[in-house]
Amino acid sequence: MRRTLFAEEHELFRESFRRFLAKHVVPHRAAWDRCGVMDRAVFTEAGGAGFLGFAIPTEYGGGGVRDFRYNLILNEEVQAAVVAGPGLGITLHTDICLPYLLDLTDEEQKARWLPGVASGELVTAIAMTEPGAGSDLAGVSTTALRDGDSYVVNGSKTLITNGVNADLVIVAVKTNPTERHRGISLLVVERGMEGFERGRNLAKIGMHAQDTAELFFTDVRVPVANRLGKEGEGYRYLVKNLAQERLAMAAAGFAAARAALDMTVSYCKERRAFGQQISAFQNTRFRLAELATEVEIAQTFVDRCTIALNDGELTVEEAAMAKYWCTELQGRAVDLGVQLHGGYGYIAEFPISRAYVDARITRIYGGTNEIMREIIGRAIV
Repeated sequence: MRRTLFAEEHELFRESFRRFLAKHVVPHRAAWDRCGVMDRAVFTEAGGAGFLGFAIPTEYGGGGVRDFRYNLILNEEVQAAVVAGPGLGITLHTDICLPYLLDLTDEEQKARWLPGVASGELVTAIAMTEPGAGSDLAGVSTTALRDGDSYVVNGSKTLITNGVNADLVIVAVKTNPTERHRGISLLVVERGMEGFERGRNLAKIGMHAQDTAELFFTDVRVPVANRLGKEGEGYRYLVKNLAQERLAMAAAGFAAARAALDMTVSYCKERRAFGQQISAFQNTRFRLAELATEVEIAQTFVDRCTIALNDGELTVEEAAMAKYWCTELQGRAVDLGVQLHGGYGYIAEFPISRAYVDARITRIYGGTNEIMREIIGRAIV
């Protein structure tokens, strides 16, 4: 079935980004895995090529095209190249952080931040998760108390993607600690602010090339001019942007499942056992047929959600469905891939093994899949 989502300009963008990954990311993946962080230069290289600021208005150095189909292409090509770890830093920048900086900034903030975000000179991160608060956003305890023209921020965040490389961190804080949802605001904490420190680059079982850090705030004075939107409206802003965030995760999930399918089919055509190709066994064909069907179904739903997002019609529940289903599919796909690779599927030099360990986190971040089911369930009963 011919896919009709993309126009010619999208496919040209895809080819360009595919070449970018082949030149600037794929050759360095193993080295970045070993050191636990990808080279910051990748952001400026990506920015210079137009892959970070396509949604940013032209007057701030961007492409002026806000179309999630481009975001979808980034996610698909990152997974096809089996570079999920390094790619996550780029897609976090474009898919998750950028909407806050586009929608909630005033003209002064736009002029101050967006050119650097587009060029890759300012790397972004978002800090919601705390040691004692994960999916429960209202439970954050990091405080930001107003003192004249500044907020004094105290607290900590953990499991923050781009935490080492980030120059601008969108931090969810309690400006009114006596409230839950209505007490949350969003502040942009900048690299170099006194009292802002980064802890460990956390060691993970997968996504080794992606820096994931602890952040600490000790009497950090953040100017009121760094607040995004209105005080006390942070929770509403976070919920509004979760639809795009979760669709991006769904896109990566189904694309990773397709990548796992492709590499497994290729291996099964080459590997022989009992005098024939593994692909000749009926069990192999049946299992691959099931997976191929599920991948096509997932792609169709993600494409529909992409159109809905572009039209401003994607609901929180639909985004939750996409994130839940596609990341669960990703888990099934990489597991089958390891199984059909046999013992070689457990060997680190085989891409399927890396895809396997990288996949496990996707059912957790962005809201666990248990939370996704709860969101969907509340909407239907």
